[in-house]
Amino acid sequence: MELDMNLVVALDALLRENSVTAAADALHTSAPAMSRTLARLRRVLDDPLLVRAGRTLVPTPRAQELRPEVRALVERARAVFAPPQDLDPSTVERSFAIQTSDALLSMVAAPLLSDIRRHAPGITLRFRPESMEDTPALREGAIDLELGVIDHVDPEILTETLSTSTMTGVVRASHPLAKGKVTARRFADADHVVVSRRGRTRGPIDDRLDDLGLTRRVVAVVPTYSASMFLARDTDVVCLAACRIGADWVEALGLRTIEIPLDLPPIVVGMAWHPRNDADRAHRWLRERVRAVLAD
Repeated sequence: MELDMNLVVALDALLRENSVTAAADALHTSAPAMSRTLARLRRVLDDPLLVRAGRTLVPTPRAQELRPEVRALVERARAVFAPPQDLDPSTVERSFAIQTSDALLSMVAAPLLSDIRRHAPGITLRFRPESMEDTPALREGAIDLELGVIDHVDPEILTETLSTSTMTGVVRASHPLAKGKVTARRFADADHVVVSRRGRTRGPIDDRLDDLGLTRRVVAVVPTYSASMFLARDTDVVCLAACRIGADWVEALGLRTIEIPLDLPPIVVGMAWHPRNDADRAHRWLRERVRAVLAD
């Protein structure tokens, strides 16, 4: 038999009031309608439920057994449809998987973790590498949030731009390009290291150099920005970084930034998440904290 919640609610009122009239008033219906509902309940449960005792109705033993179960069922059903309460982050016990690059991770991990530990100590952050970006990780639930350049998501995925940055060259202090004006020719003639998980050697820079009849020499391809920065520290190569995102590494490694003499598109950093998490209060709170960290 299919569950009819209207019957459950009516049964709860009848067992609480021990009166057809009072139960009808409690549910804002008529006494005849409640009498018909009681008759239906008697047929369904094969028990009279409420029987006449003088001028009042008294519950049968079966009705007394059902009373606490029916009350609990109604309360649980009402809780399902109750408006969500404001989230208290300090009570949340969750684990969130965040996919991002090592460059962006170095920028956001510490302030985000400090913020989480202060306001929501029950939340654990699991940072995942960009190696998952070729898979439908958000759709499959393997990750909860993606941070970085969002250009490969499934159609239903929700995205939001967080910040924009320009691309800059990075060299060690003794590199020839660290002194004097950097022209397109000087830039192209230098040895370059490219960051690519797929081993690609070309990018937007090469397209712009092609327009000028120039070609750069790529001497190494590495999978992470951190590896390229260490190469720039120890050898005369040029690596690339977004101005905001790579600033900490540049300073920590004693590197120098140089302006790239080319018209390059901006680096747009965003976040992406699956619609199933859009209304989730804890996920929404996490997105707010990510916005705040990147805004700072």
